[in-house]
Amino acid sequence: MAFENLWQTEYNQAYIAGMRPVFNRRAIYTDTTAEYVTPAEPSAYEPVTIRIRTAKNNVDSVYLIHRGQRHLMWKEESTEDFDFYAYELELDDEKVSYHFELRTGHIVGYFDVRGLVQEVNEYYDFVIIPGFKTPDWAKGAVMYQIYVDRFCNGDPSNDVLTDEYCYINEPVHRVEDWYAYPAQMDVRNFYGGDLQGVLDKLDYLEDLGVEVIYFNPLFVSPSNHKYDIQDYDYIDPHLGKIVDEKGDLLPQGQKENRFATKYINRVTNKANLEASNELFIKVVEEAHKRGMRVILDGVFNHCGSFNKWMDKERIYEDAEGYEKGAYVSADSPYRGYFDFREDYKWPYNNTYDGWWGHDTLPKLNYEASKDLYNYVLEIGRKWVSAPYNADGWRLDVAADLGHSQSFNHRFWHDFRKAVKEANPDAIVLAEHYGNTRDWLQGDEWDTVMNYDAFMEPVTWFLTGMEKHSDDFREDLLGNAESFWGAMRHHNASFTTPSWQVAMNELSNHDHSRFLTRTNHKVGRTNTMGPEAANHDVNKAVFREAVIMQMTWIGAPTIYYGDEVGLCGFTDPDSRRTFPWGREDQELLQFHKDLIRLRKENVELKTGSIKPVDSDYNVLVYGRFNRENQCVIAINNNNHPVTRELSVWELGTPKTGKMKVILQSNNTGYSLEGAEYEIHTGKITIELPPTSGTILKYTEE
Repeated sequence: MAFENLWQTEYNQAYIAGMRPVFNRRAIYTDTTAEYVTPAEPSAYEPVTIRIRTAKNNVDSVYLIHRGQRHLMWKEESTEDFDFYAYELELDDEKVSYHFELRTGHIVGYFDVRGLVQEVNEYYDFVIIPGFKTPDWAKGAVMYQIYVDRFCNGDPSNDVLTDEYCYINEPVHRVEDWYAYPAQMDVRNFYGGDLQGVLDKLDYLEDLGVEVIYFNPLFVSPSNHKYDIQDYDYIDPHLGKIVDEKGDLLPQGQKENRFATKYINRVTNKANLEASNELFIKVVEEAHKRGMRVILDGVFNHCGSFNKWMDKERIYEDAEGYEKGAYVSADSPYRGYFDFREDYKWPYNNTYDGWWGHDTLPKLNYEASKDLYNYVLEIGRKWVSAPYNADGWRLDVAADLGHSQSFNHRFWHDFRKAVKEANPDAIVLAEHYGNTRDWLQGDEWDTVMNYDAFMEPVTWFLTGMEKHSDDFREDLLGNAESFWGAMRHHNASFTTPSWQVAMNELSNHDHSRFLTRTNHKVGRTNTMGPEAANHDVNKAVFREAVIMQMTWIGAPTIYYGDEVGLCGFTDPDSRRTFPWGREDQELLQFHKDLIRLRKENVELKTGSIKPVDSDYNVLVYGRFNRENQCVIAINNNNHPVTRELSVWELGTPKTGKMKVILQSNNTGYSLEGAEYEIHTGKITIELPPTSGTILKYTEE
């Protein structure tokens, strides 16, 4: 890195001039984990002790720089290799940002999130937010994302039937072959996965090691993806339970859903809706019995044209117990929920604002309706409260919700307050692309889906592919400098409580499957066909990615089927069914073993992280605390490389051993590996081609 070269130059100049050597850059370390900030999640007006580590007897003085003031730190502790400096800061109720000034003779350096630098940039300060806490259960937890229609069909009696209703002007279709590839226009095709299927597979998820289930939307919706909510108060009976079946399919050639009497009964009949909610309660109860949490998907920026508040399909117009929708009547109590451009068009006013112009996705108009605002806050409370007891929300396109950023911040502030009052241990996790800092100030979202500081840097480094498989960048493939630059920059948006619960995914429902990205094929299912997504994939590169996922800070989130080798180009091909009976058993066992190692070695869940070494196609980093140290080494070259690694900078003694506890390569993986003697704090190791290696310090 450029700043490292500058410091090495200054070091050499100082040495030549007869001065004692300046800062030992590799030894200097701090972060905002519990070892360097105590307490790690302090309350307002509480004293907090902030620490930094330097090489022993290497600096003359260290200052904490906070709000423009220099606070001299004291030497709290010395070990054989390090000095630890500390300062106790009295907090108020405002965010604390700080960096460090180090002095040795006339040489001055600064330390922030980037490491040792010559010039300060406030963006990269360390940050503590008094009173901001994230749920302990989510810190480093292994999550599992389920797109329910494609996971497991446990109850065929609730399947969407061919011709049951129309969606986007064409009849819906029940796919008879579970293993069939998704169609290019897949949104109206249903495979029958449901909550009973999830119940049936909870033992599988427990055996895998899953700690949190994240469900794509479950509420009543006409599409298979269910991001066009029809009724926020109920689980869709097609995913839940149908106890009162009556009515007919949509007649041949008919496209008006007011004649889809079977569908109308299924999704408006309170007996079916209540039975489906009861089944969800059972799912949560059974998950909790196994020590698993449950996160729901909240789609609050827009609803669907089928929604009972809009009722463009006239499904609720004559249904018992429902008010008239805003599309149907100018006198609808929901008229203010939407922005209608022409007030004289009723009945059946089609002039409402749609999200990105889609009339199937009416944009919710919170600014114009306090009733809507309060209703959605109540939905936020409802599902994390008894009897449902979900453990939090993932928020779809959260930054798009209102018509201005200031309004969005106000809404999410109120949403967080509502959810946390109902369930203080619930998580509020948002989908967001781009800089997250403004939203992660402790009073809105807890964290985000971690695209910028995980999925994208890992994908570019290991595959050179864009996350939709829409581009191949040879200049980014194996580019360690770009990788660490991206990580340093984007991680600066997180405080540690947010970072430790960030959703670290390799794949999800909106992007291509990571295993498919390893084939370097630029394309989609409509240009190359789905079969191409399976060809020329590199499982060794995928294993490298999974090793990184399971050893990085945050919550590693498996997209259903990734663990058994499921491929696919971007949406809709990434929404293939789980291949029950056709699983890649070796990949499945690989995931189980990695998850077990993550749980057995606490430093891999909540420890500090530090780069150790890097080169073209090589990344080495440490996860460590004062008691335990692990090294993770990735060699993405197709040939072996030998590296000398300075493991002492992670806190290992200068002698001892580093033992391989897992190593993957071109042929598979092993839990047995070599031991490497530490000599003067270093080990020399040969990394096999296309390999990932986890080593742990041992005294023996």
